[in-house]
Amino acid sequence: MKIRLTVGEKVLTATLRDNETTRDFVSLLPLTLTLEDYAATEKISDLPRRLSTKGTPPGTDASAGDITYYAPWGNLALFYRDSGHANGLVTLGKLDGGVEALREPGPLKARIELVK
Repeated sequence: MKIRLTVGEKVLTATLRDNETTRDFVSLLPLTLTLEDYAATEKISDLPRRLSTKGTPPGTDASAGDITYYAPWGNLALFYRDSGHANGLVTLGKLDGGVEALREPGPLKARIELVK
């Protein structure tokens, strides 16, 4: 599956993994979110509801470009820098390129849509 992220004037695409959490995320699309900076490593935003984590590993390491769901907080996290292992982090997919768009300072408005 592919999604399109419109961040400001930039349009990015991402390839999603096939897992229960990703399918649950896709059921929320399209979404317009405000992405806030967190720890100078990722942009995060609350989702309208918590996602299923059935069948997912207990955690993962995040790399720049990863699109993830952080189950303990119920938020979407888009990494623009590599990060260590985090329990409760589920990888949804990876940006196909353009991760530098997430490095812009301050909050970013993002529209996320499924590409048919």
